Amino acid sequence: MKPGALHPRDVADKSPKENLARAIAFALEIESDAVRHNTQTFNANRYTALERLEDCGALKDRARAIKEESIRRLPELVETLTRTIRSRGGNVVYARTKEEAAAYVREICRAHAVNLAVKAKSITTEEIGLNSVLEADGIEVAESDLAEFILQISNEQPSHFVTPAIHRSRERITELFKSHFRTDRPLETGEELTEFARDILRQKFLSAGIGISGANLVSAEEGALLLVESEGNIRLTTTLPAVHVAVVGIEKIIPSRSDFGTFIELLAASATGQSLTSYTNILEPPLPLPVLNLNGRTDAAREFHLVLVDNGRMRMREDPGLREALYCIRCSACLNVCANFQAVGGHAFGGECYSGGIGGAWTVGTSGDVMKGRFAELCTGCSRCVPNCPVRIDIPGLNTTIKERLLEAGEPALQKKFFAHFSSLARFASLLPTLANWVGARGVSRRLLELLIGVDRRRVIPPFARKTLLRQYAASRTGATRPVGGLTRKLALFTDVYTQYNSPRMGMAAISLFGKLGIPVAPTGVMEDGRAALSQGLVESAARSARNVAGKLEAILDDGYDLLFAEPSVLAMVRQEYSTLIGDEALFGKIRAHCFDPVEYLNIMIDAGELDVQRLMPHAGTERPPLFYHGHCQMKSLGIGMEAPKLFRRLGFTVDVSSVECCGMAGSFGYKKQYYEISKNVGRDLGSQIGKSVSASPGTVILASGTSCREQIGADFAGGAVHPVEFLDSII
Repeated sequence: MKPGALHPRDVADKSPKENLARAIAFALEIESDAVRHNTQTFNANRYTALERLEDCGALKDRARAIKEESIRRLPELVETLTRTIRSRGGNVVYARTKEEAAAYVREICRAHAVNLAVKAKSITTEEIGLNSVLEADGIEVAESDLAEFILQISNEQPSHFVTPAIHRSRERITELFKSHFRTDRPLETGEELTEFARDILRQKFLSAGIGISGANLVSAEEGALLLVESEGNIRLTTTLPAVHVAVVGIEKIIPSRSDFGTFIELLAASATGQSLTSYTNILEPPLPLPVLNLNGRTDAAREFHLVLVDNGRMRMREDPGLREALYCIRCSACLNVCANFQAVGGHAFGGECYSGGIGGAWTVGTSGDVMKGRFAELCTGCSRCVPNCPVRIDIPGLNTTIKERLLEAGEPALQKKFFAHFSSLARFASLLPTLANWVGARGVSRRLLELLIGVDRRRVIPPFARKTLLRQYAASRTGATRPVGGLTRKLALFTDVYTQYNSPRMGMAAISLFGKLGIPVAPTGVMEDGRAALSQGLVESAARSARNVAGKLEAILDDGYDLLFAEPSVLAMVRQEYSTLIGDEALFGKIRAHCFDPVEYLNIMIDAGELDVQRLMPHAGTERPPLFYHGHCQMKSLGIGMEAPKLFRRLGFTVDVSSVECCGMAGSFGYKKQYYEISKNVGRDLGSQIGKSVSASPGTVILASGTSCREQIGADFAGGAVHPVEFLDSII
């Protein structure tokens, strides 16, 4: 695809299904390298910054509490803020729609005979389409933020909250400037590009009759605006012209200015990895400053207008499926940490204004059209965004809501139902696994699967085991395992669908390993945990499965057992998603406290002094090969992503650990034809890290806890990867 063949605006509206496909293809070819470099840089810087931030967890809890209270009290806070601003001579308008908001700003410009407005970066003004409304009225709008200036020239929608032009490389910006402006300057460095733009914008600041800004937060009691920036353009926008208009979504209102500090500490660190942004402005307009009239006007006094934008926000507040999106502070941490966003950016993983994992809920909420949020399908539910969000928003949950509503609106469901009900296919195939595998490997079968279901034929379908886990376990029982002296733990292995039908060796390895330690482990009956249905947006089906499983688990736990899970995505399901799916907080707490990854459980026993690490040491004379470990994305989000490296380092192994957020396979996502290229693109980073590790240390054994991870790795590396428990069982 040639760069000029498609413009991002052409496919910004994702209502037509083909627009998402076209946007993905365009982004992968043209924008991916720049997006990947910039987001991964921000992501790495964020980790460093948050490590330096004292009491980060407590700050996040505080920020969450403030936002929850603010949204609960929102109508009251709107009234308080309105009274506060008006009491000191400012103007406030409550705009129920984007059209009302844009029309009000246009009327202010008309009333002051303004022909040039200078504007600071504001995603809310993008939402209401302000620029086009003013320009249609003959009013020039000068974007003063460098990234927004670039987008204005290219006529592109933002692809990121903090750095809206993150999709453009320096080379593409140079090409854009040289094609748009007549200049002999080389414009080959970032400094030269910035200086060139600054020279143009300086005159705009001096000539503008009105300044338009947004706000990061607004305090109701004091009527104070918090505006953070890195370039200083907001200060000029809000002080040089006599008239200042702030266009602010009502969700930005919080009770008091005293709460700003919590967000100031979190915002910069979460957004760009800085301790503090270059400029942090707290204004209480109208400002008590003289009017400069450097623009040649004769304005006699300063004037302030606050445009409070609803445009669906109150509707979101009453919607349990979307309400949590209102807590967002636009830091972009969820964009930067998301592997799929790193691959394609916001022109594919985004709509006409909002982008990334959080963008789907905002697009649906402000437009009222669920089809516009179709790009939420690019959320795989890996959950890496949740622990990295400074207000702990359940972003995968928001996107699951959108997927569910897309189905309710009539989206084709065959592919989703196929993956959601894989357990039924697996049970049937296990009756004659050899025949099922033969049929599944035939070219005609793969073509039909691709044509009818959308399963990409380039993917290798995992074979069904000749003997299921439960059959292998029954055949292996030769007598009771003798318990370790003084050890009273009782363990059961959760038999999920995949471990039962496709990869029983994982389960048998766990049973064997703990048996060698003198701890008997018996598998449960096969349970459909609901993960497959949830990932496809079939929420009620997932909830039924979850409630059914929760009841069975309660009976097992009441008998004094702890549960081991060989498959991380299932463990994450019961330790995270069951919180909302089973509707029983007390039962969820019990389940969460007694469900473990096998390696995590070994570390717990060692730390508690119940297990001597020497019992896990390799056979005498066994070499310790170098290890490369890739942690499953959901294990990282549970806080147990480093349990395997911890254990193997205790045993004297050298472990190289993957730094990528996700392997890209993400369960069914990587099998879907429409997302195959994204999946492989994401996997490129992991493949590169493995390649370097293996080249540097020949004989390296690749370990990966997740089934999907091993499938992605196995497609590119001979010998593939093994589950840590399988490897450990093989050496002791």
